[in-house]
Amino acid sequence: MLLFADATAGSGSISLMDILTLIGGLALFLYGMHVMSAALEKSAGNKLKSILANMTSNTLKGFALGLGVTLVIQSSSATTVMVVGFVNSGIMTLKQAVGVIMGANLGTSITAWILSLSYIGGSGAEGVTGILDLFSTDTLVPIIALLAVVLIMFQKNAKRKDIGMIMMGFAVLMFGMDMMSGSVAGLKDNEQFKNILVLFSNPILGVIVGTVFTAIIQSSSASVGILQALTTTGAIPFATAIPIIMGQNIGTCVSAMISSVGASKNAKRAAVIHLSFNVIATLIILPIYYLLVTLIAPLGDFVENTTTNPLTIAIVHTLFKLVALCLLMPCSGLLVKLSTVVVKDGKNKGETQLLDERLMATPTVAVTRSKDVAVTMAKMSVDSIKTALGLLTNYNSKVADSVREDENKVDSYEDKLGSYLVKLSCEPMTEKDSNETSMLLHLIGDFERISDHAVSIAVSAEEISDKKLSFSPEAQKELQILSEAVCEILDLTYESFRTNDLTLATKVEPLEQVIDRLRDFMKRQHIDRLGRQECTIELGFIFSDLITCLERVSDHCSNIAGCILEMSHENMDIHSYLSKVKSGDTQEFNEYFEYFSTKYENQLSGSSAESVSSSPAQS
Repeated sequence: MLLFADATAGSGSISLMDILTLIGGLALFLYGMHVMSAALEKSAGNKLKSILANMTSNTLKGFALGLGVTLVIQSSSATTVMVVGFVNSGIMTLKQAVGVIMGANLGTSITAWILSLSYIGGSGAEGVTGILDLFSTDTLVPIIALLAVVLIMFQKNAKRKDIGMIMMGFAVLMFGMDMMSGSVAGLKDNEQFKNILVLFSNPILGVIVGTVFTAIIQSSSASVGILQALTTTGAIPFATAIPIIMGQNIGTCVSAMISSVGASKNAKRAAVIHLSFNVIATLIILPIYYLLVTLIAPLGDFVENTTTNPLTIAIVHTLFKLVALCLLMPCSGLLVKLSTVVVKDGKNKGETQLLDERLMATPTVAVTRSKDVAVTMAKMSVDSIKTALGLLTNYNSKVADSVREDENKVDSYEDKLGSYLVKLSCEPMTEKDSNETSMLLHLIGDFERISDHAVSIAVSAEEISDKKLSFSPEAQKELQILSEAVCEILDLTYESFRTNDLTLATKVEPLEQVIDRLRDFMKRQHIDRLGRQECTIELGFIFSDLITCLERVSDHCSNIAGCILEMSHENMDIHSYLSKVKSGDTQEFNEYFEYFSTKYENQLSGSSAESVSSSPAQS
């Protein structure tokens, strides 16, 4: 006789409709968990960034980080996959990863407590009445669902919509839980079901069942939730539930193991640490548990004859994780050593990836990582210009080659960042993260072209050295002044981009205008020197190329600073703003312009200083 027989077969069986209800409840449960997790992650974007900014090699702080992130996104699998991506990108060390993984293991237990709310407030918890009844799916959850619909459909504020999605995910999750519980109610007196449960009380078989089922759905939270639904039948004793719970903790490691395929050695080791933590904890705790059950008769009778419910499942689930932490947290260093034994270095140790697509599962983290890589790229571009300028007075072929190598690296950064950001832009994210992604796509092009100009300057320096040419003292002084101005605008631009400092960004455009005036002045002076035959045509071409390159570098700096300012003023028309700036219509611009004009233009002596003077609008 089949377990799931038709309802007419008598009490203790469930009908085809019950089976369909169970499937539908499971679908709603998994979907609700996905919606709630995604909305929590999206709304907590900035909090995640601040949490990740505090990463440390201290195991306890790493534990707090993993716990906090998992509480936010409600998924230990997502957190550990994120950790694999961090280690693969070189953001996190293995020592840091251990603490985070341990924190993630504990953080995921909160879902079981959330799911037990319907039991605490419902008829299942005898004697528990009053305010806890509000947690019943018949009372509070429908109200939450209604409020969620109002927030999603009638609110324009993105944060409120995210809150609505969190509430809707929670409501759908709880409805799914209620449907699953109702669909299996008929199994309470089913003898075949009880016989199967007795079979699962075998510790090894119970662990295998919990591991395999959790590995299939790749979520320990969902697996525990389904177990909690089955406990509402009142037929699952502690002897059956405990080994299954241990297996569920092992099964949740599958996501990280799959994610580590094709990753660096250290990333694979992070996944191994996650797996070994739960396997070792089970190998230690399970024998001790059964030894105590065997030696202490009252305890044995309790686990064999006492049935579980959603609340006790949440308690056991959490206790297992806490005991595992107490046992293995002091041994975090040994877990790292074990992972290096399992995943050996071999001949090819592999390289970390600058950008890991695993991080796209958490877009706000991927955006932060993209910004970090873009900052590295920007620094390389700025340094390459300064290195190239040094070649004008002290040429060295090896240094010139390094400028070319840096330019190739910057090109590679732009290609990888551009492709990564385009893929990332397709992921659901907050408006702020979306704007920052678009900004980075624009800015990496400007930084790449700055490195191109560094190569052009190096080529000019090489030509001067090979042909034994020399600028006149006056031309050398002008180039030095212009070079100093360009180095300052590069520093202002880089720092404003790295730190998002708007004060520094507002200084860029006034300095760019001064550089334009210096360029025009130097061109006039060059023509005068040609007329006095103090300069050759050949040197004139090189001189013109140099000042053009430097002026274009300042133009790219202006584009970058303008984009940073636009990002900080969501409603600001950047084109209108820059038009006002360039015409000298802002007091702030005029103050900075006067400062930079005095700093650089006044270094030119005599009539030269007078000839460069003009208003910003005239230059």
